[in-house]
Amino acid sequence: MYHDQTAQLRRRRRRLAIAAVLVALVLALGCAIGWGAARRQTLEQGCASVREAVLETAAQCCAVEGSYPSTIEHLEEHYGLAINHRDYAVTYEAFASNVTPSVVVVPR
Repeated sequence: MYHDQTAQLRRRRRRLAIAAVLVALVLALGCAIGWGAARRQTLEQGCASVREAVLETAAQCCAVEGSYPSTIEHLEEHYGLAINHRDYAVTYEAFASNVTPSVVVVPR
């Protein structure tokens, strides 16, 4: 009789341990998925912020100098624009000095 109770107790403990491990795995998976989604959204918002900063600085340059700059380096050197080139790839295309430049920002 005592042997039957200990065997049942062992089976119950084993089931609880397996259930606890499964719950921990599900929670870890949920955290990983949530973290990845949050990181993607942060990168997208960062791209939009960098693009907006480049366009605003180019407009400021146009207001001061009378024309849009031909390169983004001009904005970085003379107008204090700081871009994290390690995290973002920025394409700046100036068609003409009186036309707003095309700016594309992509996360790396």
